This record gives sequence, C-alpha cells and structure tokens, in this order.
Amino acid sequence: MFKNIKINEQHDAILVLETGDVFFGQSIGKKGFTIGELCFNTAMTGYQEAISDPSYASQILMFTFPHIGITGINNEDIECEKIHLNGVIFKNVTQDCSNWRSTGTLPRWLLSNKIIGITNINTRKLTIKLREKGALKAGIFSNQKNVVNIPDLIKKIKSWNGIVNNDLASQVTCSKPYMFSRKKIISKKKSLKIVAIDYGCKKNILKLLNSCGFEVIVVPCNFSAEKIMQYKPYGIFLSNGPGDPFATANYAVNIIRDLIKIRIPIFGICLGHQLLGLALNAKTVKMHHGHHGVNQPVKNLNKNCIEITSQNHGFKIEEESLPSDLKISHYSLFDGVIQGIEHKKNPFFSVQYHPEASPGPHDSRYLFNKFMETIKKSNFYAKKTRY
Repeated sequence: MFKNIKINEQHDAILVLETGDVFFGQSIGKKGFTIGELCFNTAMTGYQEAISDPSYASQILMFTFPHIGITGINNEDIECEKIHLNGVIFKNVTQDCSNWRSTGTLPRWLLSNKIIGITNINTRKLTIKLREKGALKAGIFSNQKNVVNIPDLIKKIKSWNGIVNNDLASQVTCSKPYMFSRKKIISKKKSLKIVAIDYGCKKNILKLLNSCGFEVIVVPCNFSAEKIMQYKPYGIFLSNGPGDPFATANYAVNIIRDLIKIRIPIFGICLGHQLLGLALNAKTVKMHHGHHGVNQPVKNLNKNCIEITSQNHGFKIEEESLPSDLKISHYSLFDGVIQGIEHKKNPFFSVQYHPEASPGPHDSRYLFNKFMETIKKSNFYAKKTRY
C-alpha cells in the first residue's frame, strides 16, 4: 500500500478506495477533498441529468461511457437547481462541445457548482472492482499540496457514515409547499389535483405529471397526511430520492399509512416505491452494487412484454417479505429484483425504475397515464365527484 504520494501537474488528483486502492488522474471542477459511496452509471447520454439528480446525494458518480461532455451543458436538462452528489469520475472529458442547446462546457459547469471531480481514470478497471466488491466508500483528493498521506485519507474514508441507515431525503426535499406548473398545461377545469411528496424529486417527473393533466402541489417529505389532505387532492405521488428507505421510513411510513387508510390512489417511483412497500409491510435491503443506467430490461407481468428502463437505486424490496395483498407487476431481467408492485384490492402501485426516463427510453411513460386512469376508476374519486 502507498504511504505518501506526490501530487504533480500530470497527476494532480487521486481517487482512493476504502480497500486501499489508489487511482491517479486529473482534477476537474472544484479542487479539494470529498468522500462518498462510489457507484457507476452505464448510460451513454444524459450526464447533465444524472449529475443533477438528487437521488445521487452522498454518492460519487462514475460514468462508464468513455467520452463525456460532448454536448455541453444546457438550461433545460437540469433535474434540480442544486447538485447534491459528492463527486464525479470520468475516463475522458472534452473541453469542446457541440449542440444547438449548449450554453457552456461540462468542466465550467462543475466548477461553478463547486463539484469535485477526477478524470483520466481507468473506469473499466474501477467498474470491474465495484462489480466484484460491491458499493465502496471512496474519496477524491485534489489540491496544491505536494505530498498526500494515504493512510490518513483511508482512515477518513472508512470513518464516513455511509448511506445505510442514513435519511438523505430530508436533506434534499423542498423547504415549503409549492405548485409546479409549465407554460403549456391542460386547463384547470380538466386537470386533476394531486400532491407530490418530495423525497428528492426530479423536475422531469413533475413536467410529465403536468403533461398528463395533473395539477401538482409539491410538499416536503415530512408533511403530515392531515396537511396534505387539506389540498383536497385526488391522488398522491411518492417521488424518487436518495438514501436508505428504512431510515426515511422513520417518519415517511406513518404519513403514507395515514393516506392508505383513506384509500386515496398512490403512485410511487424509486424511493417512493420502496417507501410504499414498507408502508404495506414489506421490507427493503441494500443491494450489492445497485442498478444505475438507462439500458435495464424489465418484464411487465401485466402486459407480458419487455420494457427497457432507466434506473438509479441501491436498495430494493425483498421479495420474501411481500405480504399476500401485494403482487409483483414488474421484475428485472438482469437479476430478478422486484421492479414494480401493485395492491390486489386498493389503488396503490409503484415501480422501482424511472418511467420519466430522463435520460433513457420512453417505454414506461404509460405509467403516468395509468395513474390518471387508476384515480378515475377508484372509489375515492367517485366519492369526491358526487359533491
């Protein structure tokens, strides 16, 4: 193992794993030191959406595609105004970009958002290590010091709390309720009001809910069911988000269960899917290295077809824990992980993957229309429309 490492102009940044492995590279973005859980994303496009996705909070995101930054940065593809991930890793980042929407380069954008990154890394070797060892704690170090003490860095990395048993949704949620709307939305007379509980919601999900005819009120993740129902919604959306669902469940499950009691239709995505499962008495567990990419095949058991999906999660619902009143609607063709659940009697359903696919294929966007249909077929909707 290295003890002291010299930093020079050619290699002015290093990536250190909790295992003691050291990778030399070039600094990109802000200089400094950051620690996070290392994960890899296999997508060939959508680096801006991935970096700005709140679900990557406390993680260091590595892109397996070798050339990143080709289309630059634009003002439309940002999923959250504040970036919550802890760092980024690339094989190669281009300084030149070409796209009609581009307003700047990736390196400049990372610097302006104070994101610490490293490039010129052997991402293939690093990916293989993660597939073998599972999720690892890691640190990126880059500054003007000539000598770095590796044992000290490893000690700091190992002492980091990590993501397990860590509620991160409360760190990325909105501070107060707001109405989300686009310039082109359906008229209020024809729209249905829903409440979206924000555990770290991507902006494109809210856009698609709008496009499907929903008037969306977004509330913080700890908003009580009583306060939620004061908006008189027809349905509840449980958003994506970061962290351990079991930790977030300390407050989220009781809120969801209060909503379940009144039989209001509920649709969950990603962390929202896991929290709905916990509220309905299933269990969640940490995965070996998770699913992160836009090329994940999923079997739709309701339609008996395959969907290619966009995914970003490190936890899953444990199949053995499913209660008898829940059924599996989708599962992964990679490893059999549950990708969708439905209640057998009540209007509650959720998916582990991202049907908004930002980025990714649009195979699963029908789920937003399914949410609308589920609401209109529900007894809850029938009771409300009588008055």
